[in-house]
Amino acid sequence: MAKPLLRRCFAGLLCLPLTLFAQQKPNVVLILVDDMGWSDLGCYGGEINTPNIDRLARNGLRFRQFYNTGRCCPSRASLLTGLYPHQTGIGHMAEAPENPTAQDWGTPGYRGYLNDRCVTMAEVLKASGYHTYLSGKWHLGLQGEEKMPLQRGFEKYYGILSGASSYFRPAGNRGLSAGNQLLPPPTEPNFYTTDAFTDQAIGFLNEQQDAKPFFLYLAYTAPHWPLHAKKTAIEKVGSRYGVGWDEIRRQRLARQQAMGLVDPAWGLSDRDRRVRPWERLSAGERDSVAYRMAVYAAQVETLDENVGKLLDYLTARKQLDNTLIFFLSDNGACAENYHELGTQPASRINDPDFSGPVSYGIGWANASNTPFFEYKVKSYEGGIATPLIVHFPNGLKSQRGKLTNQVGHLIDILPTVLEVTGASYPKTFHQGQSIQPMEGRSLWPVLKTGAVTRRDFLFWEHQDYCAVRKGDFKAVKKLGDSQWQLFDLQTDRTERLDVAAKHPQRVGELSAAWQQWADSHQVLPKKPAPK
Repeated sequence: MAKPLLRRCFAGLLCLPLTLFAQQKPNVVLILVDDMGWSDLGCYGGEINTPNIDRLARNGLRFRQFYNTGRCCPSRASLLTGLYPHQTGIGHMAEAPENPTAQDWGTPGYRGYLNDRCVTMAEVLKASGYHTYLSGKWHLGLQGEEKMPLQRGFEKYYGILSGASSYFRPAGNRGLSAGNQLLPPPTEPNFYTTDAFTDQAIGFLNEQQDAKPFFLYLAYTAPHWPLHAKKTAIEKVGSRYGVGWDEIRRQRLARQQAMGLVDPAWGLSDRDRRVRPWERLSAGERDSVAYRMAVYAAQVETLDENVGKLLDYLTARKQLDNTLIFFLSDNGACAENYHELGTQPASRINDPDFSGPVSYGIGWANASNTPFFEYKVKSYEGGIATPLIVHFPNGLKSQRGKLTNQVGHLIDILPTVLEVTGASYPKTFHQGQSIQPMEGRSLWPVLKTGAVTRRDFLFWEHQDYCAVRKGDFKAVKKLGDSQWQLFDLQTDRTERLDVAAKHPQRVGELSAAWQQWADSHQVLPKKPAPK
């Protein structure tokens, strides 16, 4: 009796629609935020109210040691391709609308746009039967349609092709695009880009008419400058930051130590030498700069509300359990222009017609990166460490709610997605063009079982700041300097003690490996040789 029953069950399965089988593949959601520091989220020690992102952490896996490339566009290039950014042609910055050719330095690693020897996650997943959507910031090339999202694997796109823009009234060459078409400035009185990116993303999912799996890349510009936040969000933050950056750093460190994120032996990196102790600021300075941090926090809290909106949508559609979600930041906190009290006058804060660098200053960037040293662009931990949360109820059953000390990098995201989805990485693409092999490795063993992984080296170079890590040792220097600094990250992840003099052989090994990588991965030369 058993055999006929099995035959009937198997025959019934053959009659089921193929879309049912297709939907067994997980959806993939990649949420990338811009210029957010390592400690800004509640689940990474921050006092900013982020209950929805914290919900991802409670039911997902948090990484203590995950790395980006130190800057927005190189990080996006690595994240989408599984390659180091120079291999994709974006070793420095992407094309800017004001001067599109300025980033084309005439060498393969520095063209300012994605080349045809790499493939994006969207291109690979689309070829594997996925719908592919992008809402938010692109910043990987814009001069010519061949460099735009629809030509790099995305079926639908809404967002900003360049970098920063006004949150309230994006316009002109930093305005919004739908597909390849530039849109007129929004006229809605309550328009705010963070809300619009989420609404469009959910709209794309609502418009999908079949049961095929989807890949959604939701790339927020928040909390990148300019300081633009909704009035109601700023009012919720209130006077929270009147205690000052020194106290906020102490509070964050205490929470990080209590939750097991950081080792108490590391201590806290020194306050930036360009920043005064909080009590030495005048009353007017304290009020002004505390307000800047309140606006920044309001940007993050609005971002969190929008993450919650997406999670609620997926839950209502019964898709959350079968959706692999990554949440991370593209680089460390931003201290660009390096002013203690922030750039641009306070009158520019929340100016809807201003999209320039009105920022919260070095003191608050220092706090955002608690407990680490330095900031965006530089290859110290404050520049390249990112919070990473991975949420996947159907796949992370033994690792839910845990922290992992395993080391990862942006180059590992694409290999991980390919292993989980079963998609294949091509050897050729773009009309037969050979494609460079991925540099990363899948993190799926870490996500599934907490397996210990081994890797030889990780490398960095951006704006002449160089680094290489092997095991717990990391060497850092600026291109052209003769000496490398060496840090033992197991005992000193805040990079307070240079141990290069104690380990000359290790420095030699790391520096030689970095040079070999730079010579073979289009990092060098940066400029053509003079004729």
